[in-house]
Amino acid sequence: MLGDTHLLGRRSAQLFVGLAVYGVSMALMLRSGLGLDPWDVLHQGLQRSLGLSVGAWVTLCGALVLLLWIPLRQRPGLGTVANVLLIGAAMDLTLRLFDGPQGWPARIALMAGAIVLNAVATGLYIGARFGPGPRDGLMTGLHRRTGRSLRLIRTGIEVAVLAVGILLGGTAGVGTVAYALAIGPLVQVFLPWLTVPGPAQTPRKG
Repeated sequence: MLGDTHLLGRRSAQLFVGLAVYGVSMALMLRSGLGLDPWDVLHQGLQRSLGLSVGAWVTLCGALVLLLWIPLRQRPGLGTVANVLLIGAAMDLTLRLFDGPQGWPARIALMAGAIVLNAVATGLYIGARFGPGPRDGLMTGLHRRTGRSLRLIRTGIEVAVLAVGILLGGTAGVGTVAYALAIGPLVQVFLPWLTVPGPAQTPRKG
C-alpha cells in the first residue's frame, strides 16, 4: 500500500512537471522566431487574428478538441484534463518573463533546446500514465473508429492545422520542419527512461 502511494505521488508530480515544462518549451520555441509546431502555428494565428493570448488559445483549442472525443467515445483521464488547464498557462507565464535572444546563433540554439525540452516534457507527462492529451486522444480515437493508420491520421490533422494557422498569420519556418523531423525520434529516446513502471513492470536500472 505504501509503495502504491509512493508510485501515485511520483506519477502525479511527473505529470504536472511534464505539462509545465511542455508549456515552457512551446514559449521558448515561439521566442526563437524560427517557426512553431503545427498546432502552435494555429494558436498563434488565432491570437493574431482574434486577440487573446497564445496560451489562452492553447487552452481553448484543447477544450474544443476534447469535445470531439464525445462522438469518438474516448474517455479523458487526469492527464487529459490537466493538459488542457496547465500547458497554456505555463506558456503565457514564460512568454511574459522571457523576451528571447537577438542574433541567429542564439535563436537557433534556443529553437534546438526548445525542441529537446519539448521531447523531455512529452516523455514526462506520457510516462506518468494518466491518459493522453486532447490532440493525441483525437488521433487515437479517429484511428480506432476509421481503421486508418495512426501516421496517416496524424499527418492529415497536422497538415490541416498548419494550413489554417498559416492562413491566419501563424509563423511557420525552419523550426516547424525541425520539430516535425526531430520530435518523434527524440520522444522515442526519452520515453522509455521516463515511463513510471506499473505493477507488472520492473524499473530500468541506470
